[in-house]
Amino acid sequence: MLKKPEYHPDSFYHWCEMDIRFRDLDPLNHVNNAVFNTYLEEARVKFVQSVPVFMNSMKENKSFVLVHLEIDYLKPIFYNEKILIGSALEGLGNSSIDGFQAIYGKDNHELKAVARTTGVWFDLSSQRPARLPDIDRPEQYLFKEIKNG
Repeated sequence: MLKKPEYHPDSFYHWCEMDIRFRDLDPLNHVNNAVFNTYLEEARVKFVQSVPVFMNSMKENKSFVLVHLEIDYLKPIFYNEKILIGSALEGLGNSSIDGFQAIYGKDNHELKAVARTTGVWFDLSSQRPARLPDIDRPEQYLFKEIKNG
């Protein structure tokens, strides 16, 4: 079971807002579980694009390859909701990054799901893992659990 953080705007380095599309729903009239991964993936891509050293390294034919994903589904997401997805790092290795994400309802900040990922920095030319680029002040990207109140 993954941690279940209360919503706090400073817990995650990157936030992404998304609308729920009608096509995301299943016969029970809520977002299909498989679509949660699509939301998380889109937020991870935007997170990576917000880190200049990653974007610069991608120009050198490098990219992340997702090697592990773990999701805890906590509450359903319904049509016409807006969601907020927080993305941050939990740890850095030589070529891997552990990430943590949470999906919240935008209006009530209800926690909908949490996810842990591991991505490997990958050289697309050699098809081999690559050393992560040097990240300036990596602590700024780390998840910070902040209690409200």
